[in-house]
Amino acid sequence: MELSTSSAASKRVVVFDYGFGNVRSAERALARTGADVEITRDFDKAMNADGLLVPGVGAFAACMKGLRDARGDWIVGRRLAGGRPVMGICVGMQILFERGIEHGVETEGLDEWPGSVEPLQADVVPHMGWNTVEAPAGSELFAGLDDDARFYFVHSYAVHDWSLETANPALRAPLVTWSTHGKPFVAAVENGALWATQFHPEKSGDAGAQLLTNWIGTL
Repeated sequence: MELSTSSAASKRVVVFDYGFGNVRSAERALARTGADVEITRDFDKAMNADGLLVPGVGAFAACMKGLRDARGDWIVGRRLAGGRPVMGICVGMQILFERGIEHGVETEGLDEWPGSVEPLQADVVPHMGWNTVEAPAGSELFAGLDDDARFYFVHSYAVHDWSLETANPALRAPLVTWSTHGKPFVAAVENGALWATQFHPEKSGDAGAQLLTNWIGTL
């Protein structure tokens, strides 16, 4: 797949390095779109970039501690308050929810979205490998991708219920993409300046590259 990089060349993207995430893979995938990418936890650079990508691997509680230690929670909140784009990947998506529950222990998340990250309800866990998704009509994140496009997942926890409603009809309701492993779970969300995926677009070949190009194109 040949990606269009003309609109991305001037976009500055920070991959936030707080100790949890495939930062090098994310950097390479974003650079493929033509964006100017930097891995850093520098406060000013993270605040002023056109886009902030928050990766995440491992345990919910450990990621939250690492993010708070790096002031990432404050950065994400301030960027979103100003309508500055943020994208979360894998556990970087999960920590955007209200709470995570692992081994019976509840950990507070960033609470950008209501809901709990809980163990997958499936015969085989973790969910590891390629899977399709069901994107809603009007999705910008999945624009140009076929319905049978497959993305790479590695996770044992997910959000199974989406409860956020938009009371103001003037505001666009969040667009929620679903996938299924045992039971349906949230695979991606587009909500104003905040986008996120449970799967790893940086490991999802051409489909993931197109998805990241779509995000860069909105910055």
